[in-house]
Parts: sequence; C-alpha cells; structure tokens
Amino acid sequence: MAFLDNPAIILAHIRQSHVTSDDTGMCEMVLIDHDVDLEKRLPSSVTGSAGSETQGEGGDTQGCDLSQSVDITSSWDFGIRRRSNTAQRLERLRKERQNQIKCKNIQWKERNTSQSVEDLGTLFEKKDFKDRPASYGKQSTLSLRLEQCPQQLNNPFNEYSKFDGKGHVGTTSTKKIDVYLSMQSGQEKLHPMTVVTMANARVQDLIGLICWQYTSEGREPKLNENVNAYCLHIAEDDGEVDTDFPPLDSNEPIHKFGFSTLALVEKYSSPGLAAKQSLFVRINAAQGFSLIPVDSMKVTMKEILQKALKKRKGSQKGSGPQYRLEKQSEPNVAVDLECTLERQSTLEFCLVRENSTRGEESSEEDPPIDITTVQDMLSSHHYKSFKISMIHKLRFTTDVQLGISGEKVEIDPVTNQKASTKFWIRQKPISIDSDLLCACDLVEEKSPSHAIFKLTYLSSHDYKPLYFESDAATINEIVLKVNYILESRASTSRADYFAQKQRKLSRRTSFSFQKEKKSGQQ
Repeated sequence: MAFLDNPAIILAHIRQSHVTSDDTGMCEMVLIDHDVDLEKRLPSSVTGSAGSETQGEGGDTQGCDLSQSVDITSSWDFGIRRRSNTAQRLERLRKERQNQIKCKNIQWKERNTSQSVEDLGTLFEKKDFKDRPASYGKQSTLSLRLEQCPQQLNNPFNEYSKFDGKGHVGTTSTKKIDVYLSMQSGQEKLHPMTVVTMANARVQDLIGLICWQYTSEGREPKLNENVNAYCLHIAEDDGEVDTDFPPLDSNEPIHKFGFSTLALVEKYSSPGLAAKQSLFVRINAAQGFSLIPVDSMKVTMKEILQKALKKRKGSQKGSGPQYRLEKQSEPNVAVDLECTLERQSTLEFCLVRENSTRGEESSEEDPPIDITTVQDMLSSHHYKSFKISMIHKLRFTTDVQLGISGEKVEIDPVTNQKASTKFWIRQKPISIDSDLLCACDLVEEKSPSHAIFKLTYLSSHDYKPLYFESDAATINEIVLKVNYILESRASTSRADYFAQKQRKLSRRTSFSFQKEKKSGQQ
C-alpha cells in the first residue's frame, strides 16, 4: 500500500513507468538528473521520515536508491510485448475451427431398400464428349489479333523481336534510329523507317530487328531470310549512303556508334548475287572537279545536278536553278535535265552558272581519266595516319601524328617526347576542318631521307602555315593525298586564299614595273 503524501514512493512509481515504456532511454537519463536535484532540495526531516518508513526487513534505507532505476536488459524482442499463453491458445483454437469448416462429415448409412441393376446404371451414366456440338460464343481478342496479323506467325525474323525497345522507353536504355531501306523503290525509298532498339543490342541484332519490323509491316519487296546478307552503312539525312566509310562491324554493340541515321544495304558479295559496278560521273567546275557516284545509267541529269550542288559547299538552293550542266565537249549547250545519263553518251560534264559562259581555257578538253587516279582520289578520303616531325619557329622539331581524312586533319603530339623538347612549349593537339584547308605544297626535297612540306589553313580570318618534315616518300604521299581532298571539295576558303595570293602577286608585279620605268626615265 502506498500513501500519496510520500513523495519518494510516487517518484519511484513515475520513474519506473516512464523508463519501462520508453525505448529510447531518454526518460531514464532525464529522471535520474531530476531526482538527484530533488533529493538535494528535500529537507532532512522528509528524508529521515521517508527513510524510517521505508526501513523494513532488510534494514537498509532507500534514500539514495530512489534516484536509480531497475536495470533493463535488451533482447531480440525488446520493445515488443510477448503474447500470453492464453492468447496463443485461443489463436490456435481459432485456426483449428476454420480448418474444420472446410471439411464436411457425412454419416454413412446402410441402404435398406433394394434397387435393380438398371436403376443403379442410371445413377452414373457414361457420357460421350467427343460428339460435343461446337459452341458459337464470342471470339476472344487474342484470336482476332492472330487473324488480323497472319504474317506475324510466318515472320522468319521473330527471334530478333526481343530487341524491340518500343515497349521499354523510359524504363530501359533504348536508342532511336532512322533507317533508310535501299532495296525499296519510288517514294518509299526516300522516307526512313524509325526503329527503337535496346541499347545493349549488337549491330547484327539491329539488322535482324530491322528485317523483322520490315516484314511485320508488310513492305515490299520481300527480304532475304539470311540476316548475314545485309549490312548497315552511315547515311546522310536525305538517305544518301556514305560510301567513303566501311559498314558497321556486326559484332560491335550499337551504343558504341552515335549515328542516328543509317541505311540497310544488301551485300552483293553473298552467294547467288552479282556484284554491282560503281559508276562515277565527273563534274568539272571553276575550282576543280568532283566525282558523283550513280547506281545506273537510268538516272536523270536532274538528280546528278542536285548531287553536284550538294557537294559544292558554296552552292545554296534558291527559288530557281542557279547552275546548269553542259557536256565537256560541247560548251554553251545546256543539257536537258529530264533526260537520262544513258542518252548523253558521256560521263564528263561541266557545271556552269546561269547567264555565264565558259572561257577558252575551260573549253579545252581535259585528258582522259586514268582508273588508278580515280582509285587514289576515292581512297584519299579514307582515314590514314602518319608519324612525322613538326617544325616550329625556332627550328626545333616535335614528333606528331598526322591523321588525314576527307572531313578533317588532326595533329596529335606523340607522348614520348625527346628530352630536348621538355624545356620548350609542348605542341597542343590541332584539328582542322577540310573546308578550312587552303593549300599543301612541297617546300624542299634534299634527299630521299629528308623533305619538307607546308600546310596552309584558315584560322580566325588569317592564313596560318604549318611546316612538317620526314622522308621523301611519306611527304610526297601526304601532299598528294591532301591535294586530292582539296580538289574534290572546292571550298570557298581555298578560293579566297588563291585570290588573295593572286592580288599580292599582281601588286608586286606592278610595283616592280613602275620601278623599272622610273629608272629608265632617269
């Protein structure tokens, strides 16, 4: 029994209730400090009376023990109240009662009345389910979809449908690619087919996915069932296949390539397929010439003119035709753009601006094209690297790697520099677009083991030269390769460079003529 006027008993009860119901242990820490301060403020009489009243059989006082709580041992079920045995037994009885509801007890009774064999036979009559009449119920949605898409069942590329990423956009990494189909004809060839593939698919899997979607959409003509008969090429935005680069490697993952436009091309090296011969049309212009690849002799001259204007960076599409085509052997006679190439009886033409004529120099026939020269021109756009030395202003050299392709020229310093160059400024990597290249000239060739050439390019409205040295064979190959690229592109930077060079030469000539004239008068 506890009296309400005994503060020690009430304090112990409150402390014990808070400590046992608090899992964090914060109450115990607060109450201990509060009890110690409270005992210091209590008068000695209250403490003595409290000690005398609580003194009993043990004979020990509880004055100092009031500020301490019972030790609490933690376990796995700390903070969770254990269920009593009665509650566990009631739960077990409830489960047994639910299981008994599922079972039904039937009392067996002996049959008093006797029945005949015929009556017993009618109780369990045998039924024949083979002659069941067909049910004319509602047809399922799956059956309707299967009837509407019969080609899905006969698609030979069904194994590649798992790489279709249209249903995984937003959940898994996918890649959207526009694919031009070179086997189609007419207007269908000009419009790409959008394919969404999984990012982890290989190029071979993407080819199979394109064939699967092509067959599922019912396009014509039908494809070869062998996926290895096709390859993927880089394509322009208008669907023109970039033949300067080889097809994508079939074993490489598709996420390795950042192209958003590709073209599905049939491999003509497959068994049973004849190889197509490439035809090139030569288009002469004021700053050089270009070779236009065509598929057949049935192509119209209008398409050849459009391809020639597209290759010329300075030509822009306007409201009317700005250029016309003329046969190289027939100057000032425009070619009918609606006629085919087969009716022209030549593969060499001249691109002339409207309302202008060709001069005497351009009317002269050029020498015939050598097939080896054409091959060198075509291979000049392929990437190739050379290890040469770059000459700086102070005549010290730096080993660099010169990479040349049809799009740009890259100059990368070699990491293993000589010890003598560590005190100078190291060469930084340089990337020059092919449209900014102006000239590539051979400066000197002292011996087969030493030659120097100069590369001039446009940088911030100023022409900067770069000098390189190496053996004569390498230098001559580089100069020939770069000049082939310059002649095929006919950039405006190169035309402006030669125009400025010609103006300087004319001023120099006029100045020397005036000087000679003055000296003659004297």
